[in-house]
Amino acid sequence: MSARAEALDHLVRGIVEDPEAVSVTEKPTRRGPLLEVRVDPADLGRVIGRSGRTARALRTVTAALSEDDVRVDIVDVDRR
Repeated sequence: MSARAEALDHLVRGIVEDPEAVSVTEKPTRRGPLLEVRVDPADLGRVIGRSGRTARALRTVTAALSEDDVRVDIVDVDRR
């Protein structure tokens, strides 16, 4: 796992109520790396935040840690 994925994992685990359900995977895409965050459905609202503020902040911090463009996708663990 890359440093940016580990940092994102650490940040998300601090926000959610069920940190064991959090997983961050890095996938290469044509548009650059994609960090996929999976959380428990009950914690999805916490990670997204009001009007998407928390998710936007997580994306900003992750982009600051990365030398290239990285995308962050937040999904619940039930979605495939």
